[in-house]
Amino acid sequence: MLRWSKILVISWILGLLLSTVPVASLEAQTDDLTPDLELDMEFEYNEEMPVPGEIPDPDYDYDGSYDYDRLEFYRGKVISVSDYEAADPYATLEQQAEVEITSGPYSGERVSIDSTYIEDDFYLNIYLEEGMRIILAVNEAEGAIQEAYLHDVARERGLYFLLVVFLLLLLLVGRLQGVKTIITLGFTGLVIIKVILPLLLRGYEPIPLVTLSAIGIIIFTLVVIGGVNAKSFAAIVGTVCGVTLAGILALWVGEISHLTGFSTEEAQMIYFMEQEINIRGLLFAGIIVGSLGAVTDVGMSVASAAAEVREANPRISTMELTRSALNVGRDIMGTMSNTLVLAYVGGAIPLLLLLTGYEMDWLEIINMDLIATEFVRGIAGSIGLIVSIPVTAIVAGLLMGKGADE
Repeated sequence: MLRWSKILVISWILGLLLSTVPVASLEAQTDDLTPDLELDMEFEYNEEMPVPGEIPDPDYDYDGSYDYDRLEFYRGKVISVSDYEAADPYATLEQQAEVEITSGPYSGERVSIDSTYIEDDFYLNIYLEEGMRIILAVNEAEGAIQEAYLHDVARERGLYFLLVVFLLLLLLVGRLQGVKTIITLGFTGLVIIKVILPLLLRGYEPIPLVTLSAIGIIIFTLVVIGGVNAKSFAAIVGTVCGVTLAGILALWVGEISHLTGFSTEEAQMIYFMEQEINIRGLLFAGIIVGSLGAVTDVGMSVASAAAEVREANPRISTMELTRSALNVGRDIMGTMSNTLVLAYVGGAIPLLLLLTGYEMDWLEIINMDLIATEFVRGIAGSIGLIVSIPVTAIVAGLLMGKGADE
């Protein structure tokens, strides 16, 4: 009885803390964070081209070769291929291939495609061979194929193979826990694809939306993995506190550091979409999602350690159990902070190599919007991870220490 009384008290305190940052205030704050930016882009503008935000004219051929609005994409398999000397001096060779379509309404039909191969080119370095799996871009009209083009190499088979190996290892090593893990992964993917992304496209504020979604993911994941008990409740409280703090800290530092959210090409492309999306709010929402996995991992690890200590010594006091959980958390903290920071650094290695190669001044590097953004991502997430450790340990000690069941 006492344990559940403590759970109710802690729930009330957690709700009170979260209510200090209400959704309405976050929406108002993120509205103020969107800067009036003018992107410095130089390009030749054709009056017939669509204005960003308007629906393009489907009858206009923007690139001079084919109409993207009428393209459909299908899988294909190269049946035969012939090489020819390239007329273009910059091209390595020309290829003509017969391809069988293997998906969609035209499955089984064969089309002929032409392809230019340039050995050292990043985009035109696809050398066609018999049996090769490719993606076709098909221009169709009145239920028939007008033209077909080589779009890209089909890479999905390797991805599916890797996914199957991952799932099999989860089941082989984790057994029942592996099944639970697959369920939680499926739920997380469902929330992202069916809830977060559609609502963002409808114009919902990113930070409140992602925060509430993250809390839902945390609760579902930890309850499925750990069950409905004190261990899961302690992990939930610690994880929610850590993720929420990471988001608030990133928001505050981003404001004083004047982070724009336009540090990536993808963010700049979103700016020209029809939908009105708060780019800067999207940046901080991404930080919350990025820290979610590591903080959840730490919260559950500390809570599980406390539960195991309690099982080995049922008469352990609240203070001793909290101290034991903190000791475990400190060991985890060193490795997981490294993991979180290295995950962000790993994606930025080409950029870091570029900056190092050009011997840019440190003052210029550290004040770049992209570098500052990645720095805030890594450090804010790590701070959230660190905070989740003592919170989880204290809650676990209160719920599972001596006298909790009395």
